[in-house]
Amino acid sequence: MIIGVVAGTALVALIILIVLFKLMWRVAEPNEALVISGSRHRTDGVDNGLGFRIVTGRGTLVIPGVQAVRKLSLDLNQTELSVECVTQQGIPLKVQGVVIFKVGDDYVSIANAARRFLDQQKFMGNRVHNLFAGHLRSIVGGLTVEEMIRDRDKLTAQTRAASGTEMEKLGLIVDSLQIHEIDDPTGYIKNLAAPHAAAVQRDARIAQAEASRLATEAEQKAAARMSEATRDSEILQAGYQAERDKAAATAQQAGPLAEAAARQEVVVQETRVSELEANRREMQLQADVRKPADAHAYERRTLAEADRDARISAAQANARETELAAAAEATRVKTRAAAEAEATRARGEAAAASTRATGEAEAAAAKARGLAEAESDRAKGLAEAAAIQARAAALAENQEAVVAQQLAEKWPEIVQAGAAAFGNVDHMVLLNGADGMSEMFAKALTMGGTGLGLARQLLSAMNPPATAPAADPAGPVAPVTPLNGTRITVQEEGPQSV
Repeated sequence: MIIGVVAGTALVALIILIVLFKLMWRVAEPNEALVISGSRHRTDGVDNGLGFRIVTGRGTLVIPGVQAVRKLSLDLNQTELSVECVTQQGIPLKVQGVVIFKVGDDYVSIANAARRFLDQQKFMGNRVHNLFAGHLRSIVGGLTVEEMIRDRDKLTAQTRAASGTEMEKLGLIVDSLQIHEIDDPTGYIKNLAAPHAAAVQRDARIAQAEASRLATEAEQKAAARMSEATRDSEILQAGYQAERDKAAATAQQAGPLAEAAARQEVVVQETRVSELEANRREMQLQADVRKPADAHAYERRTLAEADRDARISAAQANARETELAAAAEATRVKTRAAAEAEATRARGEAAAASTRATGEAEAAAAKARGLAEAESDRAKGLAEAAAIQARAAALAENQEAVVAQQLAEKWPEIVQAGAAAFGNVDHMVLLNGADGMSEMFAKALTMGGTGLGLARQLLSAMNPPATAPAADPAGPVAPVTPLNGTRITVQEEGPQSV
């Protein structure tokens, strides 16, 4: 009985101890820290006299009613950043990002966080947002838009470095800071990217055009090869078809060809007979007509050649006589000229001494005059050369017109030479009017010499014969003065006297 009571009492005491131990034992989860206050404890790394104890990752006894136990979460927290900033260039931007943070694992960080956020853990994100927003505005104010775009890591690093001290005081550590987006309400970033976008678009269009060109060239080459293959095939087919058509035509025309060959043989024989007949007639004509005609022509040709040789011999004799007379005259003139030249040389040598000084004095002036005259002669020679060239060109193109112009220039002399034939005539009566005048002038001009024959032709071309008026039967009969002993009377409207 006593043993049972003792055993029961011991069991009850054990149960009470277990219940008390359960009530007093607290275990910290891996993601939390127990903050036990109500007694002075020493914690490694923490100054004495904190008034609370920190337990992480293990269990501890807590005296109910004497000590208070509260939990501080060590989980990750995040806060969204949406900060309106102004850059160094004065351009407003809106920076959006996220900060992932937590309470530090060391006792100092847990103690600092417990003092500030133990009962306000839900406001921890707002405090961190305000902290990072202030530092972010300060850092963005010292950067340009280009630096922020091209080096976001620099912005992130500076922001974390600037907020590190404050976060350490709060007992917090930053696991990650990311800048998601930089909004540009003024469009500066878009305009900044416009030249690069245009260059990329230009390069893309150029690459597309080059690719299109290469594709077009390849398609054209392929089409050309297809056309060549089609052409070769059609040529071969046409050749085969031509051979088939030729064979068919040959087979169809075998009979007509045999008949034509027989007829051709007949025609050949008839042609040979005709040729023999033609040869016989030709030989007959040779004997009857051609040989007598050739003999007569040979006789006339021989007589003409003999007459021509006689005239040539007479002309050569006259030319030789004229040449000898000219040579004698030239020798005489040359002798006289040599004598005069010798005399002139003697006189010149005598006068050279006296005239040399004067000549040297006048040399400069004479040289200037000579240069001027030479330039004038040169210009005149160029003009004459141009005129001769133009006259030669005109003569090549229209010889008759040039000859007519030269005759027209010499016309006064030609007329004067022709008028000399009438120097001893006191009175002349023309019997046939204008025709008689033209004929008389032509004869008179012809009397002026062989060169005047051209003038007569020019006169005939310039004064075509006028149609003589019809004779009036009732008109007067004009008596004229006898010429060469013959008296001639002509009936017409009236004689013209010169």
